[in-house]
Amino acid sequence: MRTAYRCRAYPTPDQVAVFNRTFGCVRLVWNKTLVERHAAFLQRGERTSYKQTDAALTAWKKTEDLAFLSEVSSVPLQQTLRHQHTAYANFFAKRARYPRFKSRTGKQSAHYTRSGFRIKDGLLHVAKTDGSLTVAWSWPDVDLTVLDPTMVVISREADGRWYVTFAVDVDQPDPLPATGHEIGIDLGLTDFAVTSDADRIANPRHLARKARNLARYQRRMARKQRGSANRRKARTKVAVAHRKVRNARRDFLHKTSTALIAQADTIVLEDLAVANMARNRSLAKAISDVGWAEFRDMLEYKAARAGRHLIVIDRWCPSSKTCSHCGHLLPRLDLGTRHWTCPACRTRHDRDINAAKNILAAGRAVAGDTSGDACGADVRQQGSSLLRSAVKQEPRAARRPA
Repeated sequence: MRTAYRCRAYPTPDQVAVFNRTFGCVRLVWNKTLVERHAAFLQRGERTSYKQTDAALTAWKKTEDLAFLSEVSSVPLQQTLRHQHTAYANFFAKRARYPRFKSRTGKQSAHYTRSGFRIKDGLLHVAKTDGSLTVAWSWPDVDLTVLDPTMVVISREADGRWYVTFAVDVDQPDPLPATGHEIGIDLGLTDFAVTSDADRIANPRHLARKARNLARYQRRMARKQRGSANRRKARTKVAVAHRKVRNARRDFLHKTSTALIAQADTIVLEDLAVANMARNRSLAKAISDVGWAEFRDMLEYKAARAGRHLIVIDRWCPSSKTCSHCGHLLPRLDLGTRHWTCPACRTRHDRDINAAKNILAAGRAVAGDTSGDACGADVRQQGSSLLRSAVKQEPRAARRPA
């Protein structure tokens, strides 16, 4: 499996100049190639292959206007073409949106394969730069001198910090000891997550706690003249505020996902349509702040690494309005109703805990090849093929979101 080590970098002024020039060339190649791909597709209905973009890059280097592309390492430029080819493939496969232009004000990065760097005596040497690049290595149990990365990514964040990412192919680690425990998780906004064990994980609301300072920095930046040094300084302060929120959120998600992986052999989630839910103007900021999609990504790769099973059930499963005790399905349950009593068995339910129990039951039904509710028919398990969707099997009442 592939893993990555990301650490701070401290380039010298000469190295900063080389990397900034490389970032500019990478951005130019990406944007210029994107323009030509777009024109070829709209005007002639043609799809551009990687071989064609590679030939175009070679021709650009021979022109007088773009001869400076030869002054930087060719490896990041080639990798940019590969990344754009992958981006278009994902777009046509409906796995991602249309590729966008790169901006000079956001994060900048350059990808170097093995031919563009070398590690000698624990020191990183990058093509076209003088001397070694100083990095803050933070893993004492991993020896940098024997590390054999397949790729090195040099990046500069919008706040001015530099980073180096080492991508390494490693052996599959030993699975964690079995716990004999299963957990269903209902994700929310009031509580970040409620488990089938009735445990509640509070939503830290990182963005909301920093929103006042962030808004003040953004107002100050808006008053500065475009292109001025003061606006650049103000933009850096905004980026620093965003970085603090992003790091706090990521730290919380890492700790929460690691704790869940450690305590359960099987974890069941609901497939949430985060992009569609974020269209709600009243909840868009809160949904974006909570980080459900990133949390699911963390659970996926950590489950694969630890030998756990992650099951994602269909988003149309009526988990909130189904009684986890007798299976009675309510025709309707308003979002503001946090507790309800089952009219069939008179069991009193907490909305979130009941949903978590139903999510776990739906995951068990398919994972164990047993007959279960319709909401458990479309289950995605880590490493397995997709099963038939359950959307058409459910009655109309169950298709409305709880």
